[in-house]
Amino acid sequence: MDIEKKIGLVKKTPTQELVTEDGLRSIFESNPHPKHYIGFEISGFAHIGTGLATALKIKDLLEAGCKPTVFLADYHTWINGKLGGDLDKIRAVAEGYFKHCFIALGLPESKVEYVLASTLYDSDYWKTVLDISRTTTLNRMLRCITIMGRKETDTSSSASILYPAMQAADIFMLNVQIAHSGMDQRKVHMLAREIAPKLGFEKPVALHGRLLPSLQGVERMNPTEDQLIDAKMSKSKPDSAIFVHEPKSEILRKIKKAYCPEKVADGNPMIEYAENLILRDRPLQVERPEKFGGDTEYATPKELREAYTSGALHPMDLKNAVGKELVEMLQPVREYFEKHPKYLKELEDIKITR
Repeated sequence: MDIEKKIGLVKKTPTQELVTEDGLRSIFESNPHPKHYIGFEISGFAHIGTGLATALKIKDLLEAGCKPTVFLADYHTWINGKLGGDLDKIRAVAEGYFKHCFIALGLPESKVEYVLASTLYDSDYWKTVLDISRTTTLNRMLRCITIMGRKETDTSSSASILYPAMQAADIFMLNVQIAHSGMDQRKVHMLAREIAPKLGFEKPVALHGRLLPSLQGVERMNPTEDQLIDAKMSKSKPDSAIFVHEPKSEILRKIKKAYCPEKVADGNPMIEYAENLILRDRPLQVERPEKFGGDTEYATPKELREAYTSGALHPMDLKNAVGKELVEMLQPVREYFEKHPKYLKELEDIKITR
């Protein structure tokens, strides 16, 4: 595969930003199989923004010849107080339910490396964390705390100040060329790119995926960064998110209740799910009676938005089409956990305190 096709795969939706394209081209010119990483806090059930969107992008990267790593960030989760701050439970869920969600989504261990973060944390790692900390101002580090899903003004433990330095150190110690995350992690990637040459590390390319909106939608037309963080799918608000393992009936129930204002495409979760999860690979099929326009399909986001904003496509028809597609796309996950119920039960048995 030529380099331009590889770059096209990396940029394929749901990618929102690539920093930089020229940097990625240089990497592919010198290394046909660059190493990639994406890290996750282990904070509960995986929703379609965490799981499905990421799996689709990792499959693009595999096709482009990259070597992906899913980084199971147990210490980061512990610092952020998720799963009750119980490190043993965090690790059990990381290597159980969470890893197996991605395996169920078509990313077996034969193709993707799964790394429990704390297994890498030796003396060289902690020296790197301190190196990053001593070359970064306190104000810069505080601004990066938003990567934890918190605002700078939120009350945080003093350990939180280590979080951005640890995440940058993860990138360096894994020796990855492509650092991948949602847009909410952008600040720490820019920090890593800035300080890498100062510490003798390779400057990573930063790949940022679009944050899928909550089923409840984004309230403002042009939301601020904080509002985007608040409005993305949240594990702590079950009806705001579709979890990858959920039964068909639950997926359809949630979609039926979802925010989907007539003739409004911007901030509409059904439009965004269609654009970023479905239309990237195939047309959206809409089935409806002849008296309401009959069956039709939309092959591009432009076609879909024009039909919806004109009123040619009704909200319920859009919801039905998106719901049917998501049910089919997530069927392998449901089947996987029916065969391996212990991983789901481990998480269901944990009382999540925040």
